[in-house]
Amino acid sequence: MSSTPPNAPMNILVIVASTRPGRLGPAIADWFVRATLPEAARDGIAVDVADLADIGLPLLDEPEHPSSGIYVHEHTRAWSRRVAAADAFVVVTPEYNYGMPAALKNALDFLYHEWAWKPVGFVSYGNTSAGTRSVQMTKQVVTTLKMMPIGATVALRIADSTRNGQVIESAGIERAARDVLLELSRVAWAMRSLRTGADSEDTSIPGPVDGLTLTTARADDLAELLVLQRCCWVQEALANDTLDLAPLRETLEDLRASMSTWQLWCVRRHGRLVAAVRARAHERAWLIGRLMVAPDQAGNGIGSWLLSYAEEQAPEETTHCALFTGHRSTRNIALYERAGYALTAADGTPDDSVYLAKQRQLTA
Repeated sequence: MSSTPPNAPMNILVIVASTRPGRLGPAIADWFVRATLPEAARDGIAVDVADLADIGLPLLDEPEHPSSGIYVHEHTRAWSRRVAAADAFVVVTPEYNYGMPAALKNALDFLYHEWAWKPVGFVSYGNTSAGTRSVQMTKQVVTTLKMMPIGATVALRIADSTRNGQVIESAGIERAARDVLLELSRVAWAMRSLRTGADSEDTSIPGPVDGLTLTTARADDLAELLVLQRCCWVQEALANDTLDLAPLRETLEDLRASMSTWQLWCVRRHGRLVAAVRARAHERAWLIGRLMVAPDQAGNGIGSWLLSYAEEQAPEETTHCALFTGHRSTRNIALYERAGYALTAADGTPDDSVYLAKQRQLTA
């Protein structure tokens, strides 16, 4: 899930669905942005345009299921970051043979968690039906992705609403465009709490030392979390004799995007961030990663306590917990083995890492 704070600016992504040469999509998207500019400026809404022809996604080529959040290609990671950063979407789509363009279906299928709990509006165009059958087909797909189609729409008949490749200015359709933007922003504001957990309160829970507060990570935690992560992985870099470690390469943008596919938890002690962990389901495994404790807080049992907490969050359908660490990270390996993990052979384990797994104690 995204972790946008409730008072952050609203970001709306306009997706140009057609990639066909000579298409009307870019002109219609530009018209929509111009028509809604006064309302967007007034309400502090940032509008971005994503043209699928420019983005150039190939036919879905990721080896893992999109729900896993494991992306091996940079074009997928870039698309993930862009979609995760949006609060809502406007899809500008034509109708091809009673349906949506294949490029739009492909772009939707590339991702999963990044779309969830966000509203979507439509600007369609076509001949007899003004593209409305494309919209109906797309709604079946987006609702499966936990998106919320809004009621306001713009439907343009090409013969009536365009001339020389441009939208004919009209008070009526401009008003319809503004209605889409305004309804979309209202629903997006209402749905933010579904993604942010902003309605939940901080949870102080007993731990191995006094003053620990455990919360779901939020966007305003990320900069501090990234600093803690780099401090914690210095020891890993020394132990494994390499700086080429994913936690050291991760950027703030990467960390923000990861919140759409991982659950992240932060632990503070008297207000200071001292530990963190993340986890997500992958097939039958509950993957636990980036378990970290501030160096000056190590040895107090916080790591073991936080690992146990992360294990307890595993969904019922998962059968085991799993994690990776450096093959020379003897302290980490010892910690995990004390917690019941065992070194296990697994396909896809990097050469410089080891994979450890622990069967969950399932109750009837």
